[in-house]
Amino acid sequence: MAPSPEAVRLARRLRDLRESERLTQKDLSRRFTTGEFRVAVATISSWESQTNPKLPPEERLRSYALLFAMSEVPERLPREQDLTGAERDRFNALQRELSMLREDVRHQQAGSPTSSSSYTFDFESGRITLICPEVPELGRSSLADEKNPNHTKLYKYADLDALIEMWGHVRASNPELRVRHRLPTEVSADHLSGHLILIGGIAWNRVTSRLLRVLDNLPIRQMSVPDLADGEIFRSRDGQEYRPIWEESKEPVPEDEAPSQEELEAEQAQDAWRDETPRELVEDVALFARLPNPFNHSRTITICNGVYSRGVLGAVRMLTDDAVRERNEAYLAERFPNGVFGLLMRVPVVNGESVTPDLEIAENRLFEWSPEDDK
Repeated sequence: MAPSPEAVRLARRLRDLRESERLTQKDLSRRFTTGEFRVAVATISSWESQTNPKLPPEERLRSYALLFAMSEVPERLPREQDLTGAERDRFNALQRELSMLREDVRHQQAGSPTSSSSYTFDFESGRITLICPEVPELGRSSLADEKNPNHTKLYKYADLDALIEMWGHVRASNPELRVRHRLPTEVSADHLSGHLILIGGIAWNRVTSRLLRVLDNLPIRQMSVPDLADGEIFRSRDGQEYRPIWEESKEPVPEDEAPSQEELEAEQAQDAWRDETPRELVEDVALFARLPNPFNHSRTITICNGVYSRGVLGAVRMLTDDAVRERNEAYLAERFPNGVFGLLMRVPVVNGESVTPDLEIAENRLFEWSPEDDK
């Protein structure tokens, strides 16, 4: 999808400023990196991209104005109080110019949902907190014990595959923003005021359970049912239930290898103490929702949920998997122009692995909702 002229104009101006002083992107990265704020070369490249430009934070445009207002570009980013009178005038003029170019991009994005971060994990500003459920004590590795000399905190996290996938993608997409992961017991009011990404279902994630009760407008609920162990099904407002599919059949046995009556009786006796859950999960159900944060409407809540862990991973990979991400982003932008939506999806499971849902395949979309649908 082609970028807007406004975005290209800003990207080209930033590139021209750098090249006017014969600086490489690496040179600029070194000058912009101060203290705890690190600006990667890849980040600068994304700001200057003519094909897929990313919008720089306002503070970074101020850094451009400070650096290129100097008569000679210094090795380190100067302070505003270090500027001469003429340099201060250039700084003010350049900052106004870049801010106006940025506002043009933001104005265009407001009317063009296809360029909005509502369909990606690229956030312009704010803290980002991933909240992942905690493994019950009985199911934990001994390495989760703080008293163990080899203690590893991540062993406390459930849905670890989904957490690692999401963490890596969000960190790469937002190199300048603070990205944290927390267990539900560690969540504070400070975390809740930023962008939230909720991973995992209601059974082990109390924050997700609480927020789903707060988000009354989402017509999808996750609930426990007595006939399904270790998972919670989804139910839409109209009462339709969405459940995983298990493979109960066994491979056929040749007649000459068929078990004897004694062997059948022994097998039945052995099965008597086993859980009645079928052997193999072949399809899970995933929920992906993007909503305004009820505690701070300038931030978002993203819900990545599933009946089982395969569904959770499928929800995460829907917008992180390179094979289908761009198609899925395009579908969401067209289907949900206001950027607020909920989506239930099929997640096929092959050889124990989740297959990322492709939203262009209608059969993968089980239920769709946006506020516009309720009008």
